[in-house]
Amino acid sequence: MNIGIYVGDNKVVHFTRRGQEVGTGTVLDLILVSSGPARSQAPCPTCIPPEEGHGVFSSCVNCFLAGGVLYRFEYAVSSAIFLAKARGGTCTLAVSDSSDIVVHRSKYLLNNGFGCYNVFKNNCEDFAIYCKTGLLVVDQSTMGQSGQAVSIIGGPLAAVLSTPLRLVTTNAYGMVATAVGVYCASRYAADIGMRRDVVKVSVEDVGRRLAGGALQL
Repeated sequence: MNIGIYVGDNKVVHFTRRGQEVGTGTVLDLILVSSGPARSQAPCPTCIPPEEGHGVFSSCVNCFLAGGVLYRFEYAVSSAIFLAKARGGTCTLAVSDSSDIVVHRSKYLLNNGFGCYNVFKNNCEDFAIYCKTGLLVVDQSTMGQSGQAVSIIGGPLAAVLSTPLRLVTTNAYGMVATAVGVYCASRYAADIGMRRDVVKVSVEDVGRRLAGGALQL
């Protein structure tokens, strides 16, 4: 699922692979590529193609959706609503900044880039969440802000962590409930609105750090 920022005039600014992705080095890369929407190879007169080595670009809404369905990513949701949405990458507890600030960030990054695309640390959701909140993860060795990435890892992790509890819970329904509980807890703790390893960074500072190599996204 691609996530972007609508900036008006039927245009969406978003962050894509565009050949400069740092993958996982596993079969997961093939799964993620094949699960994405099929995009037309014909050039669109409205869309602005990305610069070389630059994954941020502007496209019209139709090209952005590529035949998919439009969903609205929600910000500042309550804990109850967040936990009720089992699928990651649909909402966050973090509060969005005003629309003018969000549009400014996205247009600045359109011209300056957002680092190298990485499935788990720097993907389209990380880009959109930064544009909306200005929050970045301080520890670059950990996972980024993406709820989609947390969901990919959280499911298998929940199964592994709940396995020892089979000694306590032998009922199949009980084991499923335990795994779901672990999964929801991992999503909640990893959300950008709950993490303690995030800071508010101006978009100009992000650009300067990326250009100087002080920030590796």
